[in-house]
Amino acid sequence: MKQKKIIIGNWKMTPKSLVEARAIFQNNRSVAGKMKNVQTVMCAPYVYLSDLKKLVTGHRCALGAQDVSFEIEDAHTGEISTNQLKSVGVQYVIVGHSERRAMGESNELISKKVVAATKVGIITVLCIGEKERDDEGEYTKFVKTQLLESLAGVAKKNMKNLVIAYEPVWAIGKKAKREASPEDVLEMSIFIRKVLSDAYDKKVSDMMPILYGGSINQKNATGFFIGGEIDGLLVGRASLKPAVFTKILNIANEV
Repeated sequence: MKQKKIIIGNWKMTPKSLVEARAIFQNNRSVAGKMKNVQTVMCAPYVYLSDLKKLVTGHRCALGAQDVSFEIEDAHTGEISTNQLKSVGVQYVIVGHSERRAMGESNELISKKVVAATKVGIITVLCIGEKERDDEGEYTKFVKTQLLESLAGVAKKNMKNLVIAYEPVWAIGKKAKREASPEDVLEMSIFIRKVLSDAYDKKVSDMMPILYGGSINQKNATGFFIGGEIDGLLVGRASLKPAVFTKILNIANEV
C-alpha cells in the first residue's frame, strides 16, 4: 500500500488573530480534503487549538501543536501537557524544532518530551539537523548524537508514533549560507535510516517517515520529493499563504 506524503504546516507565532487563524485553517482544510495521497497537519499556536478543532472534518487535515511539556500536571506554570493536547483533539506535535533548540532546549529535555508524547499516542515530529556543514563529515556525527540522544528512553513499540524531520539550520532563514539541495537531503535521509537501523532494527528504519524542513516553497518542493526521496515536508511561512500551500499540497499529491 502506498504511503501517504505528510505535509506539516508550522505556523509558529502567527497569525495575529483567531479570525485569521480560522480563515487560513478553513482554506487549507478544504484543499487538503481533496488530496487522497497526502496527510496534512496544521500546527497552530496553543491559543487557537480548541477553536480550530471545531473546524476539523474528516482525517485528511489534522491538528497539531508546536511543542509540549514532558510533565503530566501540577506546578509547571505556562506548560502544556500531552493529556491537555489530546483533550482538545491534537494528534501531532512538533518537538525539538531548531528554534526551540536555539532557545536552550537540550537533547535530554527533548527526549523526555518525545517519550511523553509517543507514549500517549500523539504523533511526534522530532526535528534534528546540524548548524554547520564541514568537509570532514563531522556534521554526520553531530546529527547521529542529536538523533540518538533525542530518542533516549523511547520504547520500541512507540516508534510507530514518531516522524523525523530533518532541518539543516545552515539552510534556513535570512542567515542561510545556501539552500539545501535534494542531494543533501537524500544523503541525510539515508544516513538517518542507517542510524535507526543500527539502534533499533531495519523494520523501524524502513517504516519511519522522514520529512524535510527548510525554506520550502512551491518551486523547490518537487525536487525534494523526487531527488531527496523524502516522505513529506515541514513547511513554515508558506503554510500561512493559502495559494502557495495549495501548490505544495498538489505537488505532494501528484509526485
